[in-house]
Amino acid sequence: MDICAEKCINQEKVKQTAKTIPPPEVIEQMVDIFKALSDPGRLKIVLALLNQEHCVCDIAVICNQTDSAISHQLRILRTLKILKNRREGKSIYYSIDDDHVISLINMSLDHVRH
Repeated sequence: MDICAEKCINQEKVKQTAKTIPPPEVIEQMVDIFKALSDPGRLKIVLALLNQEHCVCDIAVICNQTDSAISHQLRILRTLKILKNRREGKSIYYSIDDDHVISLINMSLDHVRH
């Protein structure tokens, strides 16, 4: 069994690494993003919007869910700045908020397919 006899062997490395860890509030925001994307329904919505924007009713058809169920999930994803929306007449169109989200999803896909 590989157990350290010392509490901290590489103090300088530990100090350097500790400086790179974000503050607790940033960690909590990151956790919220990963929690949101860990839900299969929400992840499917994000995947549906990866290449183009859609309105609620189209997302509902793609995801085989009701408009109200999709709206609830969209609200969560918008609050976390994973998605953004724009109004066109009476319709609201949703899309990925920024390239960081696209990169995160694409890297996840690449990792799973690797």
